[in-house]
Amino acid sequence: MTGPTPPAPGPFDTSPTAPAAPAPAPAAAEPPAPAPRPRRAPALRRARTVLVLTALLVAGGVAMAVLNSGTRHGYLDPRSADPFGSRAVAELLKERGVTTRVVTTAREAAAAAGPGTTLLVTDPDRLGATQQRAVRTAADLSGGRTVLLAPGGPSLPGLAPDVHTQGTAHTDVLSPDCALPAATSAGRAGTGTGPRYTTTRTAATACYPSDGRPTLLVLPSGTTGGDTVVLGAESILLNENLADEGNASLALQLLGSRPDLVWYMPSLADSEPGTAPGEEKSLLDLIPAGWSWALLQLLVAAVLAALWRARRLGPLVTEKLPVVIRASEATEGRARLYRKAGARDRAATVLRAAARERLAALVGVPHARAHDPHALVPAVSARLTDGTRDAHTLLFGTTPPDDAALVALADHLDALEREVRTS
Repeated sequence: MTGPTPPAPGPFDTSPTAPAAPAPAPAAAEPPAPAPRPRRAPALRRARTVLVLTALLVAGGVAMAVLNSGTRHGYLDPRSADPFGSRAVAELLKERGVTTRVVTTAREAAAAAGPGTTLLVTDPDRLGATQQRAVRTAADLSGGRTVLLAPGGPSLPGLAPDVHTQGTAHTDVLSPDCALPAATSAGRAGTGTGPRYTTTRTAATACYPSDGRPTLLVLPSGTTGGDTVVLGAESILLNENLADEGNASLALQLLGSRPDLVWYMPSLADSEPGTAPGEEKSLLDLIPAGWSWALLQLLVAAVLAALWRARRLGPLVTEKLPVVIRASEATEGRARLYRKAGARDRAATVLRAAARERLAALVGVPHARAHDPHALVPAVSARLTDGTRDAHTLLFGTTPPDDAALVALADHLDALEREVRTS
């Protein structure tokens, strides 16, 4: 059983009462959520990707250049000690008293040729017609020896017209089978790694045959005492193959018959002999003919792609602007464009056309005839109280000669419209 409920305190009750329960403390405010980071613009992301890829390519190129620097100078280079260089044979020739000089132009090669010189052409097929003539003249008149390494169809007509290619050898190591002292002394050699040859010259010496076709020919050069050696295997001069079979002996005897050896390595920058110092070939002259056609095809493809992308897919469609642009801003921007282009005629035409349309609505001329001077000018002139204004000149006059005249035309059109409105 519950006791009686104490009476509620009256308005004049002064007895002490229990203190009121404290109000609950406000909950701690949660920290504001971090603002979202602005997304990078797509153009910025693409630019960053391109820069990163470019940096990687540059770094890779620098790394390859550093790794390949030093003693590596190129294929069949007598300064290179790597497996595909020819430094070993150059050092052996040096021990025998033969000096080796590297040249990269046909002009230098022709100037260095002589009775006591062996001219070695490492890549005859790279020579142009002018370079071939220079080497052929040096071979015929110098009285020295000219060694052509693995010449093919592009170079044989100009350098050795009596020699033709006849397939490729089927066996790498071949026997001399000839009376040439250098071949008989060297014995078996790896001359079967290149083309075979045939010749119509009866005085030629043919050695190292493969299936009846020689891979080494020695052609005498008439009464000068020199000769031309056509060697189908360039591999016997490489460092990695020099110690195999009789390669070293054959190479030393073919290249060491004279005290001087000119090692001609044709390059893409080889200018034509007799060209003046200021008349070297340009970059476009060094581009092979096939690449010129390829560039032309790429240009045609680019033009067709541009036409394809620029074609109209249908009528123009008006769309609402994504943002509101003030009329004054659009007017000022259009005026700046007219001013930059010097298009006073276009600006005057726009001002007059807009004024004619507004005046036609004020004087009751149909919109279709707003640009008809016979309908609009009389109606406007009838509203003018001041006879000093020539409505026809203002609305259908000539192009202002300068910017000041254009500004004056705009002011006169505004005055004309105000006068018509107030009349």
